[in-house]
Amino acid sequence: MATMSQICPIFTAVFLLALQLCIGNKSCTIWSSSGHMVKRGSSFQVYCTFYCTCKRSMYSDHPPTPQNHEEFNSTTIYFKVLNITENRTYSCQCSCSLSLDSCGMDISTGYPPDRPKDISCIYKVSNDKSGDVFCTWKRGRNTHLKTTSVLCVRSVFGNHTSIDHECPRNGTDLSSVSFPVPRSVQLISVRVKAHNPLGSSVSSTTNYTLSDIAMPPAPVLVHPECSSRECIIRVHQSVKTDHLEIQYKSDGQTWTTFTSPSHSHQGAKAWNISLLEPYTLYNFQARSKLSTGLWSQWSTNISSWTQEEAPAKELDVWYAEPASDSKSLKVYWKEANNSISRGKITRYIVKVYNPNSTLRSESNIKCNATNYTVPFCANCEVAVLSSNSKGLSPPAKITTSYKQAKPPQDLQVTAASDNVTISWRKPEAAPASYVVEWYPEGHKLEELRWVRLSGNDNHTLITGIKQFECYEVAVYVFYDENSVGRTRFTGVTNLESAPAASPLFQEKVEGNAVTVSWTELPRSQRKGCITNYTIYLDSDSRPQMSYNVQASERMYIIEALSPASYSLWMTAWTAKGEGPAGQKVKLYIQQSQLPLLLMCGVISMIVLFFVCLCQNSGVKQRLWVFLQCLILDVVPDPANSKWAKECTQVKGKLNLQVQLSSSSVTKDEEEPILVDVEELPKKNSLTSIPTKVSLQHPSQTSQNPEMDPATHLYPLTTYIKSFSHDSDSSDHTQTSLDTNTTVEYISSHGPGIIAEEDQGEDEEEEEEFPEMLGFLPSHNVFLEPMDFGGKLTLDAVKIDCGDFFQNI
Repeated sequence: MATMSQICPIFTAVFLLALQLCIGNKSCTIWSSSGHMVKRGSSFQVYCTFYCTCKRSMYSDHPPTPQNHEEFNSTTIYFKVLNITENRTYSCQCSCSLSLDSCGMDISTGYPPDRPKDISCIYKVSNDKSGDVFCTWKRGRNTHLKTTSVLCVRSVFGNHTSIDHECPRNGTDLSSVSFPVPRSVQLISVRVKAHNPLGSSVSSTTNYTLSDIAMPPAPVLVHPECSSRECIIRVHQSVKTDHLEIQYKSDGQTWTTFTSPSHSHQGAKAWNISLLEPYTLYNFQARSKLSTGLWSQWSTNISSWTQEEAPAKELDVWYAEPASDSKSLKVYWKEANNSISRGKITRYIVKVYNPNSTLRSESNIKCNATNYTVPFCANCEVAVLSSNSKGLSPPAKITTSYKQAKPPQDLQVTAASDNVTISWRKPEAAPASYVVEWYPEGHKLEELRWVRLSGNDNHTLITGIKQFECYEVAVYVFYDENSVGRTRFTGVTNLESAPAASPLFQEKVEGNAVTVSWTELPRSQRKGCITNYTIYLDSDSRPQMSYNVQASERMYIIEALSPASYSLWMTAWTAKGEGPAGQKVKLYIQQSQLPLLLMCGVISMIVLFFVCLCQNSGVKQRLWVFLQCLILDVVPDPANSKWAKECTQVKGKLNLQVQLSSSSVTKDEEEPILVDVEELPKKNSLTSIPTKVSLQHPSQTSQNPEMDPATHLYPLTTYIKSFSHDSDSSDHTQTSLDTNTTVEYISSHGPGIIAEEDQGEDEEEEEEFPEMLGFLPSHNVFLEPMDFGGKLTLDAVKIDCGDFFQNI
């Protein structure tokens, strides 16, 4: 008989085999010490028992992550889970020869339900017999588990009979529920139960009197009928109520409430809503209430327009001042709001009146226009009117013939990110009104804006200011219809930086000056208010030059530039700094021809002056002597003349015989003329070549055989100075540098004698000195007849240029 120790292993093996067959091809069984639903933040153990001997392992999450398990016994392992905060999946696996699947389980985490609170119920009356109770409550925090909520209600009728019932269970995890209740029920008691796998909770009981929570249905409004000032509203109610309220408003306004008298209302009834504005779209809604209980919900909004009326006020009109040479005036107006226009504007009318208030012109303008240009006259008055289907507005009049008055003082500008505040000091005289205008610099006609203020204001807030934009602002103060003062200033901006580009310019070179002209920077590149421009001029021969020009200028002239090659460029400035330099342009300044022309003119004037001066005989003779000194090679030497060679007897005396060719000469004139000759000492260290002097006629000289040409009657000299007894100047005195040439030199009482006797020699001299003869004037300025007389000595005929300069 088998012992007990032999039966146990067999029994265990059979049990395990049977268990494996029952659970399928699983290698293990897994379970948790706290079940498959646990509270978040709790700790527990997960166990795995294996059916075969193998290497065992435990995993968690997806994809499976190995976990550090511990051995519980030979067939079981476990893993400690600490402070679980979310749903997890755990699995175990055994690696053995059998193809067995791993085992696993899902752990759900959550919280038990909180106690419901803040139960609120409303009895929505449907008709005179019944209604629905609608209850809501707060469930508390999210349990992360499937939670069921049940509303338990006890109703108390008039005879104090109570009925307990629960709300339908078809809704789970809800926070509101509704159920029908007859109007005969006076009281109800409600409570809420909440339940999930981790626990349950019950709210406190709340009691209600149905009349206190009763709410009628919302009224139904019929489309109203409106005139210009009132509307008739028709209200329809399915339940008899005791109170009714109607609200209305226009766009952008707050609600205005109309309350009906306290009496029963049921069915359809009309209500008159008055004190409305013309041509305005109004929205209407209504609500009602029983004698006690709650107000119904507001009805659906309905809208309607009131009818039009003629415009109530004149337009807000302004104008752009005409330029000095303009023959037109641009008038602007603002589109009036509905409270002023009181209808849809169909057109604008612009009228121009003469100073005597007679109509000069009238123009109809389209309804979408906001400005119009009219012919300008100094004292004309312009009126602008608006028109709708009911009539015309009062005329808005403007004129430019204002009397100048004291302008606003102490203007201050405070800039913010998107607006600018303009403030000023009030004048002593109380003004009637102010007008503040502003526009981007240089774009007045396109983007003019303005605001009209009362006489009590001393500041205004300008909105819509663009960043990196420069504005011009003007403040006008009106004391009466004909007296106005104005202060205008520029450079208003709320944000700026250095310019983003340089201006485009053109250069023009004229002589030694450069004219630079440029255009304004585009608005997008100015980055604020331009304060000035800088023109740079650079060359290799001189330091770089810069010229600052005001922002209002568009041209600049650089003068007195020396001839050179230059580089020119420009930059623009704002209060934040200088913009980038533009493209450099090469230009060249050439040498001016004006000094040369001026010099030629001066020389011509000097020559003309001397020509006029030489018309004087004394000046003419001195100048002729000076010219002879300059041209020494054409002046004959008196010591080499024939008559000087023939004078051999008396020292210091010359026998001068002149034979006249004219038959009118007397015998006395034929007698020899005695000339005193005085010897002058040599004035230079150079050795003079021997010179023979003769004062006789050439014919006489040739006929005297006794005269030895080699005889030296006087000391050797090269120059002879001759003076006439009748004048202080000599004529036809020449000095020859060639001492070997014999030249006749004869002084007589007239040039005619010289011409006859020396005709042949004169022709030779003209050929030898053509340049000198060509220099002399053809009208015989220096060659006028000269008288010769008195005695001639060698000292008298010696030419001394030094005395000439001394006399001058």
